[in-house]
Amino acid sequence: MKIIESPRDMQRQIEALRLAGETIGFVPTMGALHEGHLELVRRARKENSQVVVSIFVNPMQFRPGEDFEKYPRVLERDCELLQCNHCDLVFAPEKNALVDERAVTFVKVEKLGERWEGEIRPGHFRGVATIVAKLFNVVRAHRAYFGEKDFQQLKIIEALARDLNFEIEIVPSPTIRENDGLALSSRNAYLNAEDRAAAPTIFQALTAAQKLVANGESSAQKINDAMQKIIDAQQRLQREYSVVVDAQTLEPLQILTQRKPARAMIAARAGNTRLIDNAALEIPK
Repeated sequence: MKIIESPRDMQRQIEALRLAGETIGFVPTMGALHEGHLELVRRARKENSQVVVSIFVNPMQFRPGEDFEKYPRVLERDCELLQCNHCDLVFAPEKNALVDERAVTFVKVEKLGERWEGEIRPGHFRGVATIVAKLFNVVRAHRAYFGEKDFQQLKIIEALARDLNFEIEIVPSPTIRENDGLALSSRNAYLNAEDRAAAPTIFQALTAAQKLVANGESSAQKINDAMQKIIDAQQRLQREYSVVVDAQTLEPLQILTQRKPARAMIAARAGNTRLIDNAALEIPK
């Protein structure tokens, strides 16, 4: 496994691989890898002859006062995990290699990036989209793998790749969870014991929504009311939003139908730790 820091060196390596006929699977990460990341790596390994993982804590997607400085950085441990999971190349650039203070060019995905996370964290998705576009230019992969836990981000990256004609397939992968349902996240390490015990309530609310839909409920308002009731009953959680949306446009729904895939999305704080999660809502045939 090679570790490469320079974008230009990475581009040369990728160019040689493509000329040799290799297929390249790419997993962008911010490090502090967990089983969710590693599942993406394993899937990329099955579907491609070469696997590239980037590790870059993107300062552009953090707002002032957020956790950029304390975000876990454990590159040596991450590389050990990647080697055990048969990664071929690790792209680990320094901050200045991808973020130039002179930059006047940014990528903004409108509509999809303006609601929910985009409203609560202004500028977040511009930072995500800009750096992902740069990573796609450096790592000219055939496929890029993203988890569904960050569902709004996934939809934004799908739009980015389509609208800017990146020659890359975006491959979504189901959320990986703890045994009690909590979605895996690098930020889970911030949770104290009491908040960790409360955090699975988010998954319980999503599961309740799925059960309502499975039993024939089609009113988005009633489904959302049920989720809110569960979240708000847990005193250690502060709900920021819970919504039922069109899974493609992320616009709120009033009625669920078989013609439009739907998604339930929740954001809440457990103490000082912000958690997001989501689940598909499927109307029975």
